Order: sequence, then C-alpha cells, then structure tokens
Amino acid sequence: MPERIPGELTLRYAHVRQASMTLAAPLSAEDAQVQSMPDASPAKWHLAHVTWFFETFVLERYEPSFHAFDAGFRVLFNSYYQGVGERFARPQRGLITRPMLEDVKRYRMDVDRRMSAVIADHAQDAEFRALVLLGLNHEQQHQELLLTDILHAFSALPGRAYDAAFAPKPLDAALGWAGFAGGLVEIGFDAQLDGEFCFDNETPRHRHYLAPFELATRPANNAEYQAFIDDGGYQRAELWLSLGWDWVQAGQRRAPLYWLGEQQHTLAGLVVRDPHAPVCHLSFFEAEAFARWSGARLPTEFEWEHAARSEAQLLAMTGQLWQWTSSSYAAYAGYRPLPGAVGEYNGKFMCMQYLLRGGSFATPEGHARSSYRNFFPPDIQWQFCGVRLARDI
Repeated sequence: MPERIPGELTLRYAHVRQASMTLAAPLSAEDAQVQSMPDASPAKWHLAHVTWFFETFVLERYEPSFHAFDAGFRVLFNSYYQGVGERFARPQRGLITRPMLEDVKRYRMDVDRRMSAVIADHAQDAEFRALVLLGLNHEQQHQELLLTDILHAFSALPGRAYDAAFAPKPLDAALGWAGFAGGLVEIGFDAQLDGEFCFDNETPRHRHYLAPFELATRPANNAEYQAFIDDGGYQRAELWLSLGWDWVQAGQRRAPLYWLGEQQHTLAGLVVRDPHAPVCHLSFFEAEAFARWSGARLPTEFEWEHAARSEAQLLAMTGQLWQWTSSSYAAYAGYRPLPGAVGEYNGKFMCMQYLLRGGSFATPEGHARSSYRNFFPPDIQWQFCGVRLARDI
C-alpha cells in the first residue's frame, strides 16, 4: 500500500460524513422520524447509528480519556452487535423520538471533532486506517439505505417527492448476449483491481470453475417485465420456486413493489413508468420467476464477477440497480471474520440470504466494485434491485 499522509484520510472522512448530511438535508424532522415498516429505519436513526459506529469502535479504542457523548446512545443506536451489549428493538426504532434530530446532529458534530483529532494522531497506523475505512464504507451503505427507506415511507403519499436526480436511467439498447468460455477463473477481492478497501466477505481471492455461459448485455427493462405480467406471470405456479409461490399467494402480488397502473412510486414522486428503464424493486423470487419465464436463468455470483472484469460490452453492470444472482450467501473457502465485535459485520448473516452484485443509482460513487457481495433475504423488494439474465451455452 502506498504511503499516505494524514490529511488524505481526514478529507475522505469529512467527504463521506458530509454526504450523509447532504442526503438528509431535504428531510424535515418529521420525515426523519418515520419508520414505515420493521425492515426500514428512520433517517434520524441512520444518521445516529453510523456515528455510533465511529464512537464505539474507533473513539472508544483510540481516544485518550474516552467519554461517551451520551451513555444511552450505546443501546439506542446499536444495530445488531451482540458483543457490544443491549440493543433497542429494530421494529420500534420509530419510537425513538428522543434524542431529537437536532440532538443527533450535535452528536455527529461532537464525534466528528473528536475523530479529527484521533485521525491526525493515528492515520499512519494500518490497523487504525482499516477500521476507519470500514466505518466510512459502512456509512456509505447506510446512505443508500436512507434513500430506500425514505422512498418506502414517501410511497404512502403519492404526491411526496424526495429528489428527481435519484432514478434508474433508460437503456435504449436492444437486449443482446455476451458469451464467456468459462474455465478456472479468479474470484474475490484484488487490491490491484478493486482499490484499497473491501469487506471481509469478499476474501480470500480464490479460483473457481465456470462452465461456458452467456450473460445479457443489459438488465431487463420495464417493458420486458410487463410482458411477463401480461402472460400471467404472477398466476402461473410452474414459474415460481415453492417458497416464491407461497410468497405470491400470501401477499396476492401481481406486480413489483411501487407499480401503480402505468405509474410508479420513485424518489421523484409518482411518475409514468418508462418502458426502457430497468425494472426495479424485484424480490429474488420475482427475478428468478422472470428468468425462468424468459427461457433463461439468473447468473451465479461467480459468473457475474467474471463477466464484470472482462472486456465484454456489458451495459449498466454498476450504477443502475443491484442485480440478483442465483448464489446463496456463503463464505468463500478460507474466510475468516474480523476479530472482535466488528467480526459480526458480515459473517453471521451467511444464512437464508441471496447475493446481489453491481450497485445502484443510489450507491455512493466509488463504493461499488466487481468483488462487492451485497446480500438480502429472497422476499425483499424495497431495495433498488433488478435482474440481468444468464443462460448456458
């Protein structure tokens, strides 16, 4: 790793932290308080939790004479870290009316001031730097979650818009196929290819065998998914996995989340659905059924990563939507979680989740990479998730 001066890490910290406040700026205190479902969190909680991460995992360890901003925050803003202690129940985060939004902003300012001093003292320490970079990438994940969660809340108010700049862009190119010979390929994080940082679940880099395959040159669009619906896609049990069919029936689902006739709820408000825009807010179940109806399949995460690193002419591999793969979330051979409570970050969720690859229009710039492994349960829809088809050769 090239030597870096302390000022670079300070600037990176300030940039990411300011980005969160910029995203929250259009929200009123009432907007920032709402929790529209148990899987979502209030914007205020996101702003506090990412600050809690730095206070708990960095300042508590490195700050001389550490003192908590507010001892009660240790419980209120702990997400799932059993090693840290008690947690406030996730489905009830909307009940955290105190601290108020202004108090959370003061909390952020206090932690930022203290972090600035600690970074100046320790920026050349590799272990410290790795921990701060983990915190910054963690905050970038919550920046996207803030947007997905506020969209879910605003969808209850069709006239409420957040920002028209956040939306998938139409892809006018015809659907094509790129072929790959397969064979033994390298999978996983490579610092020379992917940059300085990765999450632990992207390691270790290893060899994986791929059979020959083809990958669609772009994600599926709204018009193509509408054809699936028109052909009875949500009424044909043979297209669905058993659990997926149960999910369709239990929820009487007939379209993706946020579709309303020919319109769609977006961060720009309720808009006419563009047939050329990538279809968004699909669950794994929907993506898998659509792929089967299309006479294709979902790619494995290994096929996706190999293709992303190739020179094939593939559109919107990143920057539009996260793309479902058929791969269950599991550890690579030789994986080791980080020591201590931060080791709970990824490894303990390697059960009943599916992998998504790529990155969406809401993913912060520079956060995504070819080795990135995002994961969610198969029934979620509120994330910015789409589908890219694959097929055997």
